[in-house]
Amino acid sequence: MPLSLILACLWALGANVLAMTPSRDKHWRAAFGLIAVGIPIVGFVTYQNGPLIGLLCLLGAMSVLRFPVIYLWRWVRSDSAPTSTPELAED
Repeated sequence: MPLSLILACLWALGANVLAMTPSRDKHWRAAFGLIAVGIPIVGFVTYQNGPLIGLLCLLGAMSVLRFPVIYLWRWVRSDSAPTSTPELAED
């Protein structure tokens, strides 16, 4: 098994262990740490195994860290949503 996939499996194992521990900030610090470590690992997986395996690894990481992805999606949608302007009344 390539080193990149071993690192991805260790990342997933660490993410699950972190999810089982109690946290005062609802695991947001752990999520930011996992994101910071996971992005280079996904890039390494893609480099060693190709884009299909890299995409599968990315989807797996997104399923583990689904709430940061949901909040990012909501933030992107709210900024890009067209604002409605009231129509001017004609006299």
